[in-house]
Amino acid sequence: MQVEEVQISSRLEELVDRGDKALLHEFVDGLNISTVAELMGDFPDYQVLILSSLSVHRAASTFKILDFSTQKDLIHDLPPYKTAELLNELPADDRTSLLEELPSEVVKELIRLLHPEERRITLELLGYEEGSVGRLMTPDYIAVFRDWTVQEVLDHIRTFGKDSETIDVIYVIDDGGKLVDDIRIREFLLTDLNKKVSELVDGRYIALNVKDDQNVANEVFKMNNRVALPVVDDKNILLGIITIDDILWVASEEFSEDMQRVGGTEALNEPYLDVSLFKMFKKRVGWLIILFLGEMLTASAMGYFEHEISRAVVLALFVPLIISSGGNSGSQAATLIIQALAVGDVTVRDWWRIMRREIISGLMLGGVLGLVGFLRVGVWGDITGTYGAHSIVLGIAVGITLLCVVLWGTLSGSMMPLLLKRLGADPAVSSAPFIATLVDVTGLIIYFSVAFALLDGLML
Repeated sequence: MQVEEVQISSRLEELVDRGDKALLHEFVDGLNISTVAELMGDFPDYQVLILSSLSVHRAASTFKILDFSTQKDLIHDLPPYKTAELLNELPADDRTSLLEELPSEVVKELIRLLHPEERRITLELLGYEEGSVGRLMTPDYIAVFRDWTVQEVLDHIRTFGKDSETIDVIYVIDDGGKLVDDIRIREFLLTDLNKKVSELVDGRYIALNVKDDQNVANEVFKMNNRVALPVVDDKNILLGIITIDDILWVASEEFSEDMQRVGGTEALNEPYLDVSLFKMFKKRVGWLIILFLGEMLTASAMGYFEHEISRAVVLALFVPLIISSGGNSGSQAATLIIQALAVGDVTVRDWWRIMRREIISGLMLGGVLGLVGFLRVGVWGDITGTYGAHSIVLGIAVGITLLCVVLWGTLSGSMMPLLLKRLGADPAVSSAPFIATLVDVTGLIIYFSVAFALLDGLML
């Protein structure tokens, strides 16, 4: 901990011990909200006291950047009047994000604490489908009419701008509330005050539909370098805006969920340490059962070749080598493609380009592993006599199998996420363990088929 942080912590403890609420308010209200959030993390027993000592606006700003588990604890521990102040001060989109994570009975109680207008807005936002743009938008924006002058626009901003989520972009609407354009505020600041808004309108705006998926919004933000985007309904009526901080939150949540699914578990949707053991069990056991049943096919495949194995037990020695190599190559490819899909580097339409690249990659990777396998099993085995009189042929079988299995694993791992995406499913469902299981079974079939073809009449 740095010297300044130590001094801040010591000062906080001193003021709490003294019980001087006025000085405590002055102290914490003068700190950056990020520093206040850190203090709340360092002193969990003081969280309610610290937040209650802040002015309402700064308390809401601090509350926004806390993790969900801390927010939930504060909502539970704060006095009802303080909770009401906080919820009414929170921006509508942040309030909605909080409420949608809480149990329904808690949400009902909290909604009762809201002012009538805030309650109406919150219920309206919660009415949109979960995961939609409507859940993220805020109605706090600046809208002007095209027949206004620039001077009227600036006067309007001075009057109502403090209640807006952002004033970087000003939205132009017609008399019916339809979106006409979005104009950066710098255009108003750098032009003649008597000019009409209509003279600045060019109609080149980008808008999101209230029913769009939040991931669609994420892609639009990335492609257009915007700090805020308008949200409209099917009739192009302006309903609200989405700001970049909300999209960054969505991207972070999506990344966490994808990483958990890639690892072979359901998304936790809350911090790891806050998940109960039983809930953790339920999240993980389903995938483990599916993967276990899949791996049972491996036993079935080996049972099919039981006769060959009984005649040449040495073949069984290389089963772990074969299936692990195929599984590893498949997991690598799946992880790369899932990540590329998530960040927009590739789309389903790129499937043929991806397949061509993975065929070449699979041949190169499989060739290297096949050569290493041949040298280790065939050449080394022939020199040492470890694997019998036919070590060279056995090494060739292992080498060819590795080439084929790695190529198959690479193709399976790269194409499965694209197929699921095309079918409308989450590509992350094609997790690394699932791909590995698939390649395990097929890898055994390839291995014993190649071994039978090459060793028939020699060892079999």
